[in-house]
Amino acid sequence: MELKTIKITEKRQKQLNQIGIHCVEDLLMILPQKYQIIEETLPTIDNPKIIVEGTLVSDPRVYFKGRLSRMTFSFECSLGIYNVTIFNRHFLRQHLHIGKTVCLFGKLDSHGIVASDIKMNNLNDIKGITPVYQTQGELTQKTIVGLIHKAYQAIDELNIIDLPEDVKSEYELCSMKEALRCIHFPKNSQDTIIGMKTLKYDELLRFHLSMRILKDQKQKEFGIKKEFDRLKIQEFILSLPYELTEDQRNSSLDIMNDLESDQAMHRFLQGDVGSGKTMVAAIGLYANTLAGYQGALMSPTEILATQHFHTLKKLFKDQLRIELLVGSLTTKEKMAIYERLAHHEIDIIVGTHALFQDKVMYDKLGLVVTDEQHRFGVKQRQALKEKGQFVDFLVMSATPIPRTLALSMYGDMDVSTIMTMPKGRQVVESSYITGSSMKPFLPQLESYLDEGGQCFVVCPLVEESENVNAKNASFIAGAMQRYFKERHRVGLLHGQMKDDEKDAVMNEFIENNIQILVSTTVIEVGVDVPNANMMIIYNSERFGLSQLHQLRGRVGRGHQKAYCYFLSESPDAKDKLSFIASCHNGFDISLYDLKMRGPGEFFGAKQSGVPIFQIADLFEDYDILQKTKEDATRLYEMYENYHYNEKYVNNICDKLKVNNEYVD
Repeated sequence: MELKTIKITEKRQKQLNQIGIHCVEDLLMILPQKYQIIEETLPTIDNPKIIVEGTLVSDPRVYFKGRLSRMTFSFECSLGIYNVTIFNRHFLRQHLHIGKTVCLFGKLDSHGIVASDIKMNNLNDIKGITPVYQTQGELTQKTIVGLIHKAYQAIDELNIIDLPEDVKSEYELCSMKEALRCIHFPKNSQDTIIGMKTLKYDELLRFHLSMRILKDQKQKEFGIKKEFDRLKIQEFILSLPYELTEDQRNSSLDIMNDLESDQAMHRFLQGDVGSGKTMVAAIGLYANTLAGYQGALMSPTEILATQHFHTLKKLFKDQLRIELLVGSLTTKEKMAIYERLAHHEIDIIVGTHALFQDKVMYDKLGLVVTDEQHRFGVKQRQALKEKGQFVDFLVMSATPIPRTLALSMYGDMDVSTIMTMPKGRQVVESSYITGSSMKPFLPQLESYLDEGGQCFVVCPLVEESENVNAKNASFIAGAMQRYFKERHRVGLLHGQMKDDEKDAVMNEFIENNIQILVSTTVIEVGVDVPNANMMIIYNSERFGLSQLHQLRGRVGRGHQKAYCYFLSESPDAKDKLSFIASCHNGFDISLYDLKMRGPGEFFGAKQSGVPIFQIADLFEDYDILQKTKEDATRLYEMYENYHYNEKYVNNICDKLKVNNEYVD
C-alpha cells in the first residue's frame, strides 16, 4: 500500500523514502530500538537501579557551582527514608514540597538515592512499556510514533500473510497482525517477547524458503554433462609432491561429480587459510579442460590473481595453456589475450574483474571459479558466468564459518568444507604485546633477520592521520630503514601505489632483495612467501579477528617455525587479542568474530550476497535459524507434493520473481 493512502504528506514521504521506507508495510517494520519500561523496580545486589514511588519529607535545597546545580531532599518510600540527590534539575524545585508524591528513577548507594529523573505522578499513572525508535533528522520520536499509528490503523487493508497454522501452534506464535501490535503497542513485557519471536520466525522461515526455492530453480538449470578421464586426474594427483587431505579429496570428488552432472554446478567451497582450496579448484579446472572447455579463475586483487597464475603454471607446467588477464597489462597485451581466448588457444584464464569486461569473449567457457567470493558483488559474478552457456560455478572463501551456518547462509548452493590442514603446515607461534614498541621481541627479530629470514610489518594506515591515532606504514618504514641501515633492506607496500609499483616491490620481497616489508592490509590474501616467517601487526585492535587470522596466514607457509606479534595499546582489545593469540582454528575465530562484530561488519557490503537480517540475529537466534531451516524444507516439499500452504509459499515465490525469472 502506498504511503499517500494513509494521508502522509509528500515532504514526509520523501524523508521516509531516503531511509528505505516506500510503503505502509515498510513503515510497520520500523522496529523499536529499545523499550522504556516503567514499573516498580527495587535494588538487588547485582543491580542498584530503582524506580520507586514515595513522598517528600523535606523541602528541596539547591546548590549551584557555575551553571551546574545539585538539588537534595529527604524522601520516604517502601524501602525507608533516604537522602536524594539529583543534578541539574533545579527547575523542578517549584513543583516539590513536603508531602508531594513523586516517582524517582535512579540508583541506590550507601549515601542514599542518586536520582536521574523525577516524575510528578503516581506510579500507577505512568507505569507501562513504551517503544523507543531510532530518530533521524526531522523524523523525531513523536513523528515516528504518529506515522506508525496511522499505518497500523490501515493494517486490515494490507495483504499480510500469516505463518502456517501448524507452525504457529508448534512454537506458540501469534498472527502477524497481533505480532505488529505487540511490538508497537505492547501492554506488557510478554507482548514484546511473543511479538518479536513471531517476526523473527517469519523472517528466517521466509529466508530459508527463498533459498530452497532458488536452489530448486538452479537445480532445474540445464548444465552440460562434461566427460573427462578420471584416470588422468588421478595421475595428476599422484604426481603432486604431497598427499591431499581427506577433505581435499572429498571436495574434489564433489566438484567432479557436479561437472559430470547434466545440472549446472553452484558450489561453495570454504576452508581455513592454507587448507588447500586452490589445489581443489585446480583439480576442477583440470577436469573441465580435459572435457574440452575453458576455465576462468577470478580473484579480487592483482596480487592474488598473479599468485594463482604462478601456482597453476607451476602445477601444470606445459600441460595446460594458462594466462593472466589483469588491468595493468598494456592494451596490446590485452588484445592479444582476447584473440587467443576467443579462438580457444587458452585453457585457463586467471584474472581480476577484467575477466568479465564486454571485450572479453570466450570460445567455450565451462567453469567459473571466484576466490574470496564475498569481495565480489552478485552482478560481477553473474556477468562472468554469462560469458558462456550452462556454465558451472564454484565460489571459494578463506573466511570459514561453521558448516551448519554455511548451509543456512548459502542455502541456494551446495557446500564443501575443508577442515583439516595439509601435513607439515606449521602452527604460527602468536603473542599479544601490550603497547606499540618492538623492544619485547627486537633481539629475536634481529637474530631472525641475520639468519636470512624475512618479515612482514602491517600497519592500519598509509600515512599519518589527524582523525585516527594509529601507526602508519610510511612512518614505520622510515624508522625501520634508519634503524637497520645497511644491514637489512626495508620495502613499503600500500594500496595507493600504482599496480606496477606494487608488483615491483612484491617481486623484490619474493626474491629476498627486501627483507622487511612494511605494508597495509594489501598483503592480507594470497601472498605466498615461504621464506617470510615473522609478522608484526601494529594497532591490532583496529582489525577484525578473521582479518588478523588472514594476515597471520601469510607466514608459516613453509617448514620453518613462524611467529606473529599482535601489538595494541588499547585495553579494550585485551580479550580478543589474547583469544586469537591462543587460537589457530579459522572456524572458531570466525565464529567468535561474528559474535563480536555481527554479520554486517564481518562480511562487508550487502552486495556480498550474505543475508543481513532486519529482525533476527544470526547468533542470538541460532536455534530459530536451525528450526526454520528444517521447517522450510518440510513446508516446501509438502507445497510441491500436496500444494500445502500455497498462500504463504506463493507469496515468497512472487517476491523472488522478476520478469518471470527467479533472481537472487
